[in-house]
Amino acid sequence: FCKALTQRELVPPGWEFTLPTEAQWEYACRAGTTTKHFWGNDINPKLANYKGSGLKKTRAVGSYRPNAWGFFDMHGNVREWTANWYGSYPSGIVNDPVGPASGSSRVTRGGSWGSVQTDLRYAKRFPYTPSGRNYIIGFRVGFQSSK
Repeated sequence: FCKALTQRELVPPGWEFTLPTEAQWEYACRAGTTTKHFWGNDINPKLANYKGSGLKKTRAVGSYRPNAWGFFDMHGNVREWTANWYGSYPSGIVNDPVGPASGSSRVTRGGSWGSVQTDLRYAKRFPYTPSGRNYIIGFRVGFQSSK
């Protein structure tokens, strides 16, 4: 999708649409906060779409308030694909990790409308095979230099 979008849209030379890396996704979701969710440590159906909301379906983007940087629905609604292959984190403190170079599953983040509340935390990761399809998985497009 991102490759086709880059070819279709007028983008500056050397730029492309892409999935965010796992680190980029978490950074954008946190929006400078240190709590479990961008709004704090609690959760209820007025803050996100998850299993406890009882809706049992995806809601339109923007149904819940955005984080401080203007990103909507990063906790719940649908899990979001990232560009990373699923693997163990390296030991110690790592700044902007890129993950393994290959694998059998990609990382999805954010939880979904079918997730329990603890699965909506920033740091929760889910492996999913790239060829898989599921009504609880979506994606968020990023834009970056291809150089």
